Amino acid sequence: MIDVKEITGGYSNKPILKDISFEVDKGELFGVIGPNGSGKSTLLKMISHILPFQKGEITIKGKSIRTYNAKEFARLIAVLPQTTTQTFSYTVRETVSLGRYAHQKGLFQSLTESDEAIIQDVMKQTGVDIYENETIDELSGGERQRVFLAQALAQDPEVLLLDEPTNHLDLAYQKELLDVLRAWTKEKDLTVISIFHDLNLAGLYCDRLLLLQDGKSVICDSPNKVIKKERIEEVYHASIEEYSHPKVAKPQMMLVPKTVNKHEKMQIDETFLKLTNEKITLEVEQPLRTMSSGVTGAGFGWHHQFVNRYVDKNYNVDNHKQEMESYLKSCGFHPDDTVGMMTAVKLSQVAYQFVQEENISALFVVTAGVGNAVDSTLGVSRVPGYIPGTINIWVFINGELTEEAYIQAVMTATEAKVKALQNYKVTDPESKTLATGTSTDSILIAATQKGANLTYAGSATPLGQMIGKGVFKCTEQALMNYFNKEVKS
Repeated sequence: MIDVKEITGGYSNKPILKDISFEVDKGELFGVIGPNGSGKSTLLKMISHILPFQKGEITIKGKSIRTYNAKEFARLIAVLPQTTTQTFSYTVRETVSLGRYAHQKGLFQSLTESDEAIIQDVMKQTGVDIYENETIDELSGGERQRVFLAQALAQDPEVLLLDEPTNHLDLAYQKELLDVLRAWTKEKDLTVISIFHDLNLAGLYCDRLLLLQDGKSVICDSPNKVIKKERIEEVYHASIEEYSHPKVAKPQMMLVPKTVNKHEKMQIDETFLKLTNEKITLEVEQPLRTMSSGVTGAGFGWHHQFVNRYVDKNYNVDNHKQEMESYLKSCGFHPDDTVGMMTAVKLSQVAYQFVQEENISALFVVTAGVGNAVDSTLGVSRVPGYIPGTINIWVFINGELTEEAYIQAVMTATEAKVKALQNYKVTDPESKTLATGTSTDSILIAATQKGANLTYAGSATPLGQMIGKGVFKCTEQALMNYFNKEVKS
């Protein structure tokens, strides 16, 4: 559809772009990204035939843009610049209807029924139909931006060029606008080239991205290949972290601010624990980076508060998460800030240990019972419904963990738990084979993210060995406490 070949050019014979080449397919949403001054707007002006280029060629539908007359080009391409000025106080509908000018014929031009249908359609899709009779100067910047997008779409172009289309728009309208553009590329084969400053929006919505730096092409490929941590840090000169979007297979970026006292030590030990018959709690002033399977706070997150709550073994609530959130609130904890777990084990049977080895230290807290022990390797069917977990493991690490280390820590801790169960010859009551855990065990790995950098936590690493021994000893002690209590009972 669009072929840009070795374009060089700029202003006053000073080249801004140097040997830029890429192709855009019909029906593609193509994004252009890069830091300020990289040549993004200059490129868009060249494609829209506003700014001449010194060398190279741009063709659309196999034809040089130099050979189109003004009206042909207006029917083919619509342009939405970053800022649009309005000289006359037109109404929204009048402004949008100007987009049909390129399709009108004859001396006495008037709107046809088809024109009217298109105008109404694009106003509705861009959400400006409710302002139809209001004048442009009565609208906010974001509302005006949507009106001018509707005007561009009213041209019914084959190609739409956008310079920061989400500028001035709030979050909801950013999504709405880009959803509309995404739909039009698929339903109407509209080809879109858009400049983005927001890398996350570009990564979410674009089929491909062109990354510019100092007027040169760095890479042109799919978002997953373009948006890479090392590349973006080098081009933008900013510290970032790359992560996967939780709902779609698209890359996302997070800025990492410069933090004060990043390497200041913060040590979590047994003095932070508060033990009662109702709950075990641990609270910290600065949030810890967590990975857990708690009733609240599951997955990765940052949390200040940690609660392991005792419930009766017959506890059965259809919506246990909602009930847990209500409980936490009644105790003065915020569910969004708390990793919350449940156990049917008497909390007096808890085992905990603080371990310090050279520059690594960790606190281990375990409650353990075997009332609903299972052998997970057999897949034996169980009674449906939520049963309170009986082995809950907390590991608080004083150091900075990678995501890889968090996952390895879970694996190492699980292996240590299984070993403790084997030593006590705990069996699955249904299969009579050695149990690997209980049906609803929970685990928490939390780290201060300050101090020593701990990249790995596998069983062969110093951190992994500490986790293995700490979890094993505490699980073994918690089981001993459990069995002794059962015998006395």
